[in-house]
Amino acid sequence: MAPEALLVDDPRVEHHFIDVGHGIRYHYQLANPRGHPAATVLLLHGWPDLAHGWRFQVPYLLTLGCRVVIPDMLGYGQTSAPDSLAQYSMKNMSDQMMQLIRAVGGSSSSPVVVGAHDWGAFLAWRLAMYHPELVRAVFCFCVPFTPPQPVVLPLEDFVKKNPAFTYQLQNAGPEAEALASQSPAHLQGFLNAMFGGVTTDGLPGFDPYVGLIPENLLKVQRSPLVTPEVLKHYVSEYSRNGLRGPMNWYRTRSINGEDELPLAKDASEFLFQVPAMLIMAGQDAALTPDLADGQEQFFAKGLKKGVIPEASHWILIHCPEECNRHIGEFLSELLGRD
Repeated sequence: MAPEALLVDDPRVEHHFIDVGHGIRYHYQLANPRGHPAATVLLLHGWPDLAHGWRFQVPYLLTLGCRVVIPDMLGYGQTSAPDSLAQYSMKNMSDQMMQLIRAVGGSSSSPVVVGAHDWGAFLAWRLAMYHPELVRAVFCFCVPFTPPQPVVLPLEDFVKKNPAFTYQLQNAGPEAEALASQSPAHLQGFLNAMFGGVTTDGLPGFDPYVGLIPENLLKVQRSPLVTPEVLKHYVSEYSRNGLRGPMNWYRTRSINGEDELPLAKDASEFLFQVPAMLIMAGQDAALTPDLADGQEQFFAKGLKKGVIPEASHWILIHCPEECNRHIGEFLSELLGRD
């Protein structure tokens, strides 16, 4: 049986907004436990998701006595979706998360635990590099740490070396955005496809080696991983600003590369100084478990690693009980509990 999930309009969650400059406003959800919090946990979602992607983890974290902060990431939901690609750089978004952390009471004397999935995980590792004083620990799903590189590798060259990421070319260009934005039905088909839905003939609407498959988009059935209520919520939230913002995360490779050149100078000696955990999904076609090999070398205080063999890329909602168990064990050790 799956653990308890937040409802779309769950009364345990407060909704807040914070302005972070440059005309950007973040929407975030806040859930408080009874009594004094044992820790504050900031949860960062990936693509294409929302804060609600953590619906199975938030109630569980509350039972552990944690205060939980879950933003819609830049470009998503009720958060601003600026056209400027520079605002989507890892450096700028780390600074935006810094302001959110401080707004909820995080500081160098009271750092937060950061949990993340997919693109949120990539950002979480960078946040812990740019603002280590605000990060108490990090746990990530599906995306290992990638050290900053001294040379900016174009996306086309990256894909040639890693064909399972071919979909990123479609996302970075205009095609995927245009396909999914043609109509509300296309948007729903896009979301169904991304969450693993297939046609009545068992054909996918998305393949990481290709991207979105236009002829299947309107034929894809609802994924068993999402309820009709959740799908309706996602369609509504994605209708606010379209897909330009979510796709912009794929259009910043050169911007991130330039930003990270100073970090790359010391990359060979860099070590995270906080406890960390990385959990991979055994059935993720692009982010395969072997990508976590050798990750221990980047962590001064050790790295807890694990794989959930039956999990797809949507590990948080596909295998929520196993995810929560890993989170619980990690936080128990972190907080010094039995």
